[in-house]
Amino acid sequence: MKIRSVRANNRKRVFEVRTALGTLPFPYSRARPQPTRDDPVVEVQVDPELAGEGFTWTLASGVEGSLPADAVLDYNADPDYLADLLAHELAVEARRRLAEAGLSRREVCRRLGTSASQLYRLVDTRNGRTSMHQLVTLLHVLGCDVSLKVKERRRRD
Repeated sequence: MKIRSVRANNRKRVFEVRTALGTLPFPYSRARPQPTRDDPVVEVQVDPELAGEGFTWTLASGVEGSLPADAVLDYNADPDYLADLLAHELAVEARRRLAEAGLSRREVCRRLGTSASQLYRLVDTRNGRTSMHQLVTLLHVLGCDVSLKVKERRRRD
């Protein structure tokens, strides 16, 4: 996710990261190196070396820190980001199980009722359009049971 702008809010002690989703806070207390009253942020900018998907700050002492946009999304528990993360983990597991399954790709495609190109898209971890249904179906074909555990989230104060 591209970061449009970022600014340091010393009063609230957070970085305010503006994205397509809106402005998301990221507290100084989670940043490394951590800005303090004695060593405040003197400069913060969207980092072109991170392809606009992260930001870098400089403290008064000259120490620099960088943070990817994913860390901001994770801290703010962005639902789309968390769903994509779960789909990615399922795709990684499906790719690993496919290599170990002992089934030919053609047989897996036949059982799924799909094409080989669709199978390869399914296990491509860079593909963000894979549905959970397809991944769970693939894992079932590969001899795996998939269960989902729902638990209360810890509060972040």
